Amino acid sequence: MFNINGGGRAALGAAGATLLALSLTACGAKENTDQPGGGPSVTATADASLAAKVPDTIKSDGKIVVGTDSTYAPAEYLDADGKTVIGFDVELFNAVAAKLGLKAEFVSAPFGDIISGVNSDKYEIGVSSFTVNDERKAQANMVSYFQVGTQWVTKKGNPAGVALDNACGKKIAVQKDTVQVEDITKRSKACTDAGKPAITIEQFPGQDAATAAVVSGKDDAMLADYPVGVYAVTQSNGALDLLDKQYEAAPYGYVVAKDQAQFAEAVRDATKALIADGSYKTVLDKWKVGDGAITDPAINP
Repeated sequence: MFNINGGGRAALGAAGATLLALSLTACGAKENTDQPGGGPSVTATADASLAAKVPDTIKSDGKIVVGTDSTYAPAEYLDADGKTVIGFDVELFNAVAAKLGLKAEFVSAPFGDIISGVNSDKYEIGVSSFTVNDERKAQANMVSYFQVGTQWVTKKGNPAGVALDNACGKKIAVQKDTVQVEDITKRSKACTDAGKPAITIEQFPGQDAATAAVVSGKDDAMLADYPVGVYAVTQSNGALDLLDKQYEAAPYGYVVAKDQAQFAEAVRDATKALIADGSYKTVLDKWKVGDGAITDPAINP
């Protein structure tokens, strides 16, 4: 997610799927319930040398407690049971945890609360499409593992005539606390500085609601992370279109507490091991997000 405090999310499982389904029905479109990521999950083998790097305070109970905003398909979102968190972020970190000889326990949380939750020991790590930026690096250790840019999405055919370099006077949806809020705010200021109408910015708690606002025609377009935008279009059964291409690509990072540098190193090295043995590519390709692959995970890149 591209957030000031975390990422954006487009959950199309459980409640999120219901929102989108209702909007699609209103538009005369049929919801596409096909899920990506079909096929067996990657099984990672524990590496004793990597497991030894995990602090005892974290590995003592055999699990890593993960804070995640489960409304951001296809990265992290709720499965049809409304409880199980799935997605490429989830499957990839499950493999990271397995390399460290542990299991990951995902706990759903508001996106803006995750970094503070990690620093207060409520969660042992944050895995929620967090774009790495200077503000977040000042708050936590960010371990890079993926890279994406921002993508715009409109209704099919872009009936409102939205343009990336001129959305003045349009209604644009974004998820609250994401870097897309900063992006669209700057664009709106450019409009008013040029004597044009401001952009009406609608901020939603979850990406699912932002997507539904565009599907229903309430808003003219939305901004989200590239995989989220692509997934929303795929699931809309023709109700949505991608607008132009993604831009300003930046890394996603796992959020580790500032005082847990050793754990950050263990997570980084486990991610490197998954890249080396091919498991990393298998997970990303399975979820059709291989374009975001990186080759050299780093701490606070």
